Amino acid sequence: MLDWLKNINKDYPEFWKDYLTKFETKPNKFVVLSTETSGLNPDKDVILSLGAFSIIDDSIVIKENFETVLLQYKYLQDNGLSNEFIIESKMMKMPEPDALEAFVNFVGNSILVGHHINFDVEMLNAALERLDCGRLKNEALDVDMMYRKLTDINDKQFSLDDLCEIYKIPKSDRNSSSEDAYRIGLLFLKLKSRLGIK
Repeated sequence: MLDWLKNINKDYPEFWKDYLTKFETKPNKFVVLSTETSGLNPDKDVILSLGAFSIIDDSIVIKENFETVLLQYKYLQDNGLSNEFIIESKMMKMPEPDALEAFVNFVGNSILVGHHINFDVEMLNAALERLDCGRLKNEALDVDMMYRKLTDINDKQFSLDDLCEIYKIPKSDRNSSSEDAYRIGLLFLKLKSRLGIK
């Protein structure tokens, strides 16, 4: 009930204190992100992988990317799940605390973009809470909501594949959070121009 009280004079980790200072200036980029998770419940499930790209001046900046598999061996073992995904992945692998710190440093004060972005943000916030951090402060835009605003459709949600098909964005054989983030970035650029977002 009085959760805000526990945050008064809270001693946050250094990376989180640095993150909070970045909001003293306006964002100069968008960060498109996608997560792969163990399920849909932020209170019980974990992030398995995280992919993101920066968008600056209406271009996806491939060299400004973030891609990692989070080492969630304990979660997988405790829940009787296979760790094959972690073992076989060629992506960089990091423990959850290191991955979250690196991701927070990567995004800074940028505007986050995703497909059903509220879920991704809630998963990130749940993980950050385990590190005694606060909640992400970044503004966020959702490509599904942007498309529905553009087309004035309010009674239906669209999957990432649906939206990519509508805008003729090819699907890759590689199914990863980074691949999804890239496709979301392409969708975002198309929708951004049609909606007149600067």
